[in-house]
Amino acid sequence: MRDLDETDLQILSMLAENARRPYSDIGAEVGLSGPAVSDRVTRLQDAGIIRNFTIDVDRSELRAGVPVLIRVQTGAIDQLRERLRAADPVEHVFVTAEGAIQFYARAEAQNVRTWVESLLEDIEATYSVTLVEQAEWTPSIDGLEFALTCAECGNTVDAEGETARIDGDVYHFCCPSCLDRFESRYRQFEEGT
Repeated sequence: MRDLDETDLQILSMLAENARRPYSDIGAEVGLSGPAVSDRVTRLQDAGIIRNFTIDVDRSELRAGVPVLIRVQTGAIDQLRERLRAADPVEHVFVTAEGAIQFYARAEAQNVRTWVESLLEDIEATYSVTLVEQAEWTPSIDGLEFALTCAECGNTVDAEGETARIDGDVYHFCCPSCLDRFESRYRQFEEGT
C-alpha cells in the first residue's frame, strides 16, 4: 500500500465507530461500491494498518467485577506485559514513557490485592490500585495524520514508496533503494545466524 488517501481515512473512521458496518453502507458514504471498500480494507489489513476487528464488551452489564486501574513500577516490563495479556480480567495495558505499566481490569472486589499480587509473583514491583467509577473507550482516527515510516531510513513513505512482505512481516520503504538495502541486510543477517 503506497499511500493513504482521504477515502481510506473515511473508511477507517467509519470502521472505528462500528467495525460490523456493511461495506455497502460505507461505500454509499464514500462513493465506492461494497466490493471496492472490501478491497481497500484488505489492503489496509495487508499493510498492517488494520490489525484486527474486535468488540467492546461492557463488562459492568455482565457484573464481571469491580473496575480498577492499576499502576505498576517494575524493571520486568516485558515479563509483566506477557502475564497481563493472558489475564482474563485485564482489558487494556499501557506502558508509560517513564517505564511504568498501567492496566485497566475488572477484578473481584474482595480479592483485588490477592489477584494483583498473584500477577506480580516472582516480579519485583510496587503497585497502586485506583477504583474506576466510569470508563469509556472511544477509538477514533479523526484528527490524526497517517504517515508510514521507512523501515530502512526512517523517512516518511509517500506515493513513491514500496511495501514488501518479508518472512510474513509487512515493511514499508520510502524508495526502491531502501527496500533493496533492507532486504540485503536482512538476508545477510539470516545467513549469519
